[in-house]
Amino acid sequence: MGTVLVLGASRGIGLELAHQYLARGARVIATARDDAGLQRLRAQGAQALRVDLAQPGSVSGLAWQLDGVKLDVALYVAGLWDADGAATPPTQARFDQLMHANVLGAMQALPQVAPMVEETGGVFGFLSSAMSLISEAGSDAWLYRVSKAALNMAVAAAQPVWPRATLVTLDPGWTQTDMGGAAAPLTVEQSVQGLVRTLGTVTAADRGRLLHHDGRRAERW
Repeated sequence: MGTVLVLGASRGIGLELAHQYLARGARVIATARDDAGLQRLRAQGAQALRVDLAQPGSVSGLAWQLDGVKLDVALYVAGLWDADGAATPPTQARFDQLMHANVLGAMQALPQVAPMVEETGGVFGFLSSAMSLISEAGSDAWLYRVSKAALNMAVAAAQPVWPRATLVTLDPGWTQTDMGGAAAPLTVEQSVQGLVRTLGTVTAADRGRLLHHDGRRAERW
């Protein structure tokens, strides 16, 4: 199965990704920002690294912690939610908080991790959302939609720099996480099963695209 890196794996989808890849026999390296998250990962059998993806200083040391590792799959899972609609302008503090977690962290991690993925011709996936699609834009969760659309662009723009790696964004579906809530139709296990299955079908034609958890490819942004 090779080596899998999960960035932002302390709970929810990230923790389940680590669990399911471990169950498939992969070596899993996973990050968390606090002791509780690190303990959960180690209890599953993952190699746990302390990284706070919302803090540039913490992300800057990622390549050093991964020195010499070749990655078959890398996944950036960290992100924050904001439910306010377009009638509510975000404060500067809230804008910075979401953009740091959902976009800046990914853009800082990408040039550190992508060369390790390129060495194996592997896949680097970034957790986005169907809500990022401009062709399906709604007025709810305004700032969240903007941040995920920006993430899609960052990943697509980076793809030509690492042509032997495949960079994609991923829609996990509406899932029963702290963000998705209990009313969501997908359990975390179901969402991750779909994501892992879809990641296993990625080809060069998917580079820079948004892939849904059920295997559908987004046709329009």
